[in-house]
Amino acid sequence: MEILHIYKDYFPVLGGIENHIKLLAETQAARGHNVSVLVASRDNHTHIETLNGVRVIFAARNATLSSAPISLAMFDLIRRETPDVAHLHFPYPVGEVANHFFGHARRTVLTYHSDIIRQKYLRVLYRPLMHRILARVDCILTTSPNYIASSPVLARWKDKCVVVPLGIDPRPFECAVAAPRDDQSPVRLLFVGKLRYYKGLNYLLQAMREISNAQLVIVGEGPEGEMLRALARQLGVEERVVFAGEVSDEELPTQYAASDIFVLPASERSEAFGIVQLEAMAAGKPVVCTEVGTGTSFVNVDGETGYVVPARDAHALAAAINRLIDHPDLCARMGAAGRTRVRQEFTLDKMIERVMKVYQAPTDS
Repeated sequence: MEILHIYKDYFPVLGGIENHIKLLAETQAARGHNVSVLVASRDNHTHIETLNGVRVIFAARNATLSSAPISLAMFDLIRRETPDVAHLHFPYPVGEVANHFFGHARRTVLTYHSDIIRQKYLRVLYRPLMHRILARVDCILTTSPNYIASSPVLARWKDKCVVVPLGIDPRPFECAVAAPRDDQSPVRLLFVGKLRYYKGLNYLLQAMREISNAQLVIVGEGPEGEMLRALARQLGVEERVVFAGEVSDEELPTQYAASDIFVLPASERSEAFGIVQLEAMAAGKPVVCTEVGTGTSFVNVDGETGYVVPARDAHALAAAINRLIDHPDLCARMGAAGRTRVRQEFTLDKMIERVMKVYQAPTDS
């Protein structure tokens, strides 16, 4: 099968959607499909590379608007491609519009990763054409039923939606071993992700004032990094907060293994799924996350694999974390339940099988 994924960025750019597309494309290629990915280049030159069996077309970038690369070359490049399936990864208006007007795929699938949240003017301008695009695609994939229920956009297209949760290879996280710690070591809390506004780390830092005998390790970098470091100093918790920076894929499982509790304190709907929760659960760690009306509370089942608390509430975060700290047996039980949930619902193999089933479904005439 000829498959073309379309989005704004690809490896070596790091991000949740970029990592998902890389995993999906490489696995499809390893299973014998001819897989291409069309994205914007980091400069004003078009070039093609083969990365781990995937043909990656980097279309020359002309400008960047509201974090979205503008590439006029993408329109011509899409016109030249004749895939069996074009797989759009929303939101990226340039790629979606280019495929809408110039694409030749026999079937078009769109993964709706997130609403357009922060770019309000873009959202208003794009809305009429966006609905034309959603009307034309053969199927809309969503990563959780929660997002279908809460998205004002998907409410209009729920009959076209199929839930295909994101998946991971759990084995590196199940097998990782951390260095031994003595009994007097503080409980280790872990956050992993880009340091962006919607991650809610400011609330977690505030919660640290109400949590004793615990150290918070923050893995990742991003635009909020300096502000968060300053906030930790201002709150007087900097000695118990470690900003570990970015770590390699090879090192990441060890970070999970070394932790006791994983926290995803998201404050906005821009956190659409939280794949880092899957990694923590595969490592056997309980999760504390927030309710933002997206997949975070679909992945982490409140009272079973961890706790889901109200967003933007430092006191609620602290209470849930303290409950787990005070009950190690509860931590172990929830961690084991999380590992089982990943194996049953969120493996890479299950995700690929579900995606390929959608690709192969008959197209309405």
